[in-house]
Amino acid sequence: MRAYMRDRFEFLGITSAPRRELTRQVLKGRPGPAERDLTEVALGCWALPEREYQYFACDYLRRYAAALTPAALPAVRTLITTKSWWDTVDILASNVVGVMVAGHPALVSTMDAWAAGSELWLARTALLHQLRYKERTAADRLFGYCARWAGERDFFIRKGIGWALREYARTDPRAVREFVAAHPELSALSVREATKHLEKQGREVEPNNPR
Repeated sequence: MRAYMRDRFEFLGITSAPRRELTRQVLKGRPGPAERDLTEVALGCWALPEREYQYFACDYLRRYAAALTPAALPAVRTLITTKSWWDTVDILASNVVGVMVAGHPALVSTMDAWAAGSELWLARTALLHQLRYKERTAADRLFGYCARWAGERDFFIRKGIGWALREYARTDPRAVREFVAAHPELSALSVREATKHLEKQGREVEPNNPR
């Protein structure tokens, strides 16, 4: 497990299924926590060396994300920018920050600031926070973030752009096609990820094309 994460973290060696079962056992029967409890537990888990504790914190926050208010954002920001890697950042982006922004639209300005800043993991969070929004996606904002980072060479940003566009393509494939066509500066990785399902759709309709 440590090798898979490029030796960045220590692990207890508990795989996903038993870890999630342990999480269910720990939380079973407990009342919904207050916001302060959520952030204190999460930060406490982040202070421990083994990665499974951070996974628990992500699952804990995801479970009660609807209870989080803008007051919790500084703590969540700390989690994103500390011990940062895709395995925790992506869960926090789409399942915690995304829920917070949907419930508290004033946080959109924070996403704009993260997307405009130089901290790559915050930028990836801004790119991915609308991942589950589907028809509620603010397309102009999503495309603006992607255009802002289109020339970035960092792998996780390029991958994040492609992933965000690919998910939105399930809702509005035409808009994604037009955006990709209008932005040749997008990396090959971003384009490949963004158009993965669009290319499949094209192959599926091709046999019926009279030309």
